[in-house]
Amino acid sequence: MPIKIPDNLPACSVLESENIFVMTDKRAVQQDIRPLKILILNLMPTKIATETQLLRCLSNTPLQIEPEFLITGSYNPRNTSAEHLESFYKTFDQVRDRRFDGAIITGAPIELLSFSDVAYWRELCDILDWSQDNVFSSLFICWGAQAALYHYYGIDKKTLPAKISGVFEHTMTQPSVPLFHGFDDVFYAPHSRYTDVEISDVAQRKELKVLSTSQEAGLYIAARRDGRQIFVTGHPEYDVLTLDSEYKRDIDKGLDIAPPCHYYPNNDPTCPPAMNWRSHANLLYTNWLNYYVYQSVPYDLQGGFSG
Repeated sequence: MPIKIPDNLPACSVLESENIFVMTDKRAVQQDIRPLKILILNLMPTKIATETQLLRCLSNTPLQIEPEFLITGSYNPRNTSAEHLESFYKTFDQVRDRRFDGAIITGAPIELLSFSDVAYWRELCDILDWSQDNVFSSLFICWGAQAALYHYYGIDKKTLPAKISGVFEHTMTQPSVPLFHGFDDVFYAPHSRYTDVEISDVAQRKELKVLSTSQEAGLYIAARRDGRQIFVTGHPEYDVLTLDSEYKRDIDKGLDIAPPCHYYPNNDPTCPPAMNWRSHANLLYTNWLNYYVYQSVPYDLQGGFSG
């Protein structure tokens, strides 16, 4: 799939080295098609790594994608250079008058905070409310999924006795939904979080349906019944070494934490991990773009989507 991104975005050279078709602005305007406009609210501290991971996952359909990166204006990220943010990101005030085919709201390593204590919580609530009429389908990841479930449906997260970290087996509770086209009966995905959303809390809401669970990691995917909101509690976009980096970061901080489950060979952190979730991560994003965005969204975005 051609991804329309600036030539100097750091992800560009990485994706090109992986033979992913990255399209320049000049070439994109020569194609007589309307690209899908995808807004990405990147709340992760490792913004450049997250940009690359998400663009890689969005790269497996013939559709032309035009991503727009968003940061909160009420909190100043500390782990990414101001030059990068000024070059490639917009704030909510700069996009609130526009409409988007789809949106992705990432996780953030703040799940132990109460939602109301998050520095940008009020602004995030405004973005979530705005998205109801200005984004056709939204995909929420990890803490982003927990925040959206709480804001829209009052479903609160629960603190776990120990961090869920690792690569876990999952099954589908609704295998016939288009999101799972091409999925195996059992598939893998990474999780990395200190909090959880109870499956029963989601199942009790008539507007929602539970789509995928894990015996070890609990809820994985839920969705609003019309597909306009999809909640993913894990991190399918993670690279092979992301959990390794997080584990070593936590060890360097002096935290007493176990190695990620089912990740290192023989549970030995000195052994390089292998990636066994790439194909299903790609399928998840491809199916979302194809069935929940491209085939459903109106050609003209100006009319709004209401609800």
